[in-house]
Amino acid sequence: MKLYTVPLAPNPMRVTLYVAEREALGCEFDIERITVNTLKGRQREPEHLARNSWGTLPVLELNSGQFITESLAIIHYLENAISGPSLLPDQAEERALARNLERIIEMRIALDMGQYVHCQKSPLGHAPDLPRAQELAQRIQLGLDYVETLLGDGRQFVEGPNPGVSDCTLAAFLQFMRFTETDLIGEREALCGWDQMYRERDAVKSLFML
Repeated sequence: MKLYTVPLAPNPMRVTLYVAEREALGCEFDIERITVNTLKGRQREPEHLARNSWGTLPVLELNSGQFITESLAIIHYLENAISGPSLLPDQAEERALARNLERIIEMRIALDMGQYVHCQKSPLGHAPDLPRAQELAQRIQLGLDYVETLLGDGRQFVEGPNPGVSDCTLAAFLQFMRFTETDLIGEREALCGWDQMYRERDAVKSLFML
């Protein structure tokens, strides 16, 4: 398999974090990682568009020659395709709740955070739109409050005692936020503690650029 990716970008980053978390558990991934330089527009070139007509990253090329082009779909494929300890719970109810939580973080924080960064200080050079950035920053607050409440019960990770896909998603998009040199976390003590703890863990600390 081949994973087409790019540093810093949040959706590739959550897949990278997911792989690192499972490797730390002892899983072996036979995946060639290929960087597509988005700063030079390589994602818009015919070679990449043949993999993904949307021109986005990450893309997982399977041994069959098929492509998976959405980060969460890549993670779910790898959950099933790679043997060994999983990040998703085994029991149906717990697994559904974990997926529900990841979805909440994506819908209430991640999607707006991605737009916020490009409106505030786009790594792709998009023109700033500070009024829109302020609007998005305000909308994100409810999602951050939700995570702060979850972490307030003393759990170590977003989903409980062990790292999960939700942690990968949240950490990836908070790194993207830091590119803007702004802080939307504020005085949320539990979330600040989680953010620092997660990034300093041996399994993932080398992956964070900011």
